[in-house]
Amino acid sequence: MRVLFIGDVVGKPGRAGLGRAMPELRERLSPDLVIANGENSAGGLGITEKTAEDMFGVGVDVITTGNHVYKHRDAYEFLDRAERVIRPANYPSANPGRGHTVVEAAGKRVGVINLSGALYLTVARYPFPAADELVERLQGETDALVVDFHCELTSEKVAMGWHLDGRVAGVLGTHTHVPTADARVLPGGTAYISDVGMTGSRAGIIGVKRHQALEAFRTQMPIRFETADEDVWVNAVAVEVSDGGLAESIEQVLMPAPR
Repeated sequence: MRVLFIGDVVGKPGRAGLGRAMPELRERLSPDLVIANGENSAGGLGITEKTAEDMFGVGVDVITTGNHVYKHRDAYEFLDRAERVIRPANYPSANPGRGHTVVEAAGKRVGVINLSGALYLTVARYPFPAADELVERLQGETDALVVDFHCELTSEKVAMGWHLDGRVAGVLGTHTHVPTADARVLPGGTAYISDVGMTGSRAGIIGVKRHQALEAFRTQMPIRFETADEDVWVNAVAVEVSDGGLAESIEQVLMPAPR
């Protein structure tokens, strides 16, 4: 079974670019399951029912999120009923949405878990015991597990990779929007990368129009950010998962979206 994980989809340019790229990605990689992080899919910040449906419409099967998931209050009811859109499991249990989902792919039951790092981000529960609890609970219900670890620090991400090595098929980092060069399969059989990267404009600054981001850095004043829309690239990884539920390989995907 092959899992394609798409890095943070940023705004309409990211959604449109992903849609244009999906035929080539499917032809080249033949994924059985497509997961995408969509926490910035709505105007570059947050997610809505419309942006989620846009991604489902181009072939995404599961959408993960992160610290911007609650930006749009009108999405809360959607998050509660959307079984294939998940938010970090270590947020307060009463918050809208769910922290994991289980889907069928290639005749397998695949559990997808979303977790947030605790360093420089706000969580209700430390991610390591939260991961242990979910993995233990889902192992009997699934044939493979994939974790989106939405996190600021590479050290916390690397630690989670080693913590879950041999227990899940993949620990795939998101949040920083910059792809890292450390994709590998750990000794126990867990595919790992510190950050998958971003599906959005490389002409901006992590998805924002560069002149606005630069003004904010130069002046340290509040600036209204808009989503950059030039030179859209897809950042992703493809993970080959064995019948035993662990990774055989991880391939990094860095490709310009067709115009």
